[in-house]
Amino acid sequence: MLVSFTVLLVPLVAMQFSNEVQWSLFDFVVAGGLLFGTSIAVELVLRKVTLKTLAIVACMGILLTLALVWVELAVGLFGTPFAGS
Repeated sequence: MLVSFTVLLVPLVAMQFSNEVQWSLFDFVVAGGLLFGTSIAVELVLRKVTLKTLAIVACMGILLTLALVWVELAVGLFGTPFAGS
């Protein structure tokens, strides 16, 4: 939870020093939801999966999914309607 809050502080602070970063309240809510959901999923995997290798692979998949969704929302890398393209 603390990591999610810290990650969300980065654009908040950047908005104070640059006009290049322009996040709305909706952007912060969506990013917070993504980060919170990811942290819950990783925590669930780490608690329920007993095989360490499988838990690491599952967590890597969860983090990769977060990164792909974040990039798609940020710049529309894949051009889906999800990103507003």
